[in-house]
Amino acid sequence: MSYQDVICEWKETAEEFFKTREHIFKEVISLSIERLRSGNKILVFGNGGSAAQAQHFAAELVNRFLKTRPPLRAIALSTDTSALTSIANDSSFDHVFSRQVEALGNQGDVALGLSTSGNSPNMLEAMRAARERGLITVALTGKGGGKLGPLVDYLLDVPSKKTPRIQEIHILLLHLLAQEIEEKSGS
Repeated sequence: MSYQDVICEWKETAEEFFKTREHIFKEVISLSIERLRSGNKILVFGNGGSAAQAQHFAAELVNRFLKTRPPLRAIALSTDTSALTSIANDSSFDHVFSRQVEALGNQGDVALGLSTSGNSPNMLEAMRAARERGLITVALTGKGGGKLGPLVDYLLDVPSKKTPRIQEIHILLLHLLAQEIEEKSGS
């Protein structure tokens, strides 16, 4: 596949996402702004490349995206290696995010999970824990949402089964979300 083909495929995937899911994305923007204004926080997490994107997003909220402003409350749950490794060692890798949600999540916070497949056991456990604690649950996934889809309040599933296209649209969505939060959060 040539890079021109990749660009074409990316464009088609992005256009299909916004044609069919933009209304859900707008709801996620609004609720994120509302929750941050109310003093809540966003807990964001994922595995592998999704962990990197989660960290990137949290950093943009805590520091800045496009303009200097007061910090916004966001925590990437993939950054604390001591917590991750102790939970994985003492309990199970399936609980590396759910234990942190239990420790750090409060009712009204937003749990934002990134998973290309939507089937990672640790993502499923985290969303179950988030729902039990009264967090608003959002997932960015690939087509259909996998097992994660039914566990969340807001599913933003990218209409593709190709990991690179899914991750590319995820970073676009995270950048747009950061931009809208920054512009409309009143900070």
